[in-house]
Amino acid sequence: MTKRLAVFASGNGTNAEAIARYANATGQYELAVLVCNKPYAGVLKRMYALGIPSYLVHAGMINTQWFMKMLRSQSVDAIVLAGFLQLIPLSLIGEYQDKIVNIHPSLLPDFGGKGMYGDKVHQAVLDSNEKESGITIHQVSEEYDKGRILFQAKCPVFPGDTTESLASRIHSLEHQHFPVFLAHWLNGKQYNPNV
Repeated sequence: MTKRLAVFASGNGTNAEAIARYANATGQYELAVLVCNKPYAGVLKRMYALGIPSYLVHAGMINTQWFMKMLRSQSVDAIVLAGFLQLIPLSLIGEYQDKIVNIHPSLLPDFGGKGMYGDKVHQAVLDSNEKESGITIHQVSEEYDKGRILFQAKCPVFPGDTTESLASRIHSLEHQHFPVFLAHWLNGKQYNPNV
């Protein structure tokens, strides 16, 4: 039976779109529903164009019985955070034990934690004169970016990089690996792109 995902996103939604397109092209899983907490986020337009049902939630709403019922009504097997800027409550983590993953635009544990997202992460990497950056996919815990690391991919940081040029390289890694990682993870398999 095809696994069904809920994607939680707050921003432009390029990762959510990459996941949806991969799911549609391969049939390895299904993006069942989008959850968004920002009314003008670009991800809402992207999901509408792809015919993905979307729910706009306000702070605290994902910690309600209504929200749990909505996920169950959509037969959601797992949750994927793709740029979702809200802490996941313990009730939801308990309901989806080991079935919530997040993608972060750095090599955790470096440059993670509350308030570290998007260009803030890339600027911190540049300010620290790092030679490489990358992406981390990790399980979600009750603390920002502290869950068990499941996969990392690296890219170089070049002299003269800007937040935009580094972000572009990071987005490429995300789009290359995240949708495929999910297909493996949902089936209990290790993702190793070098095999």
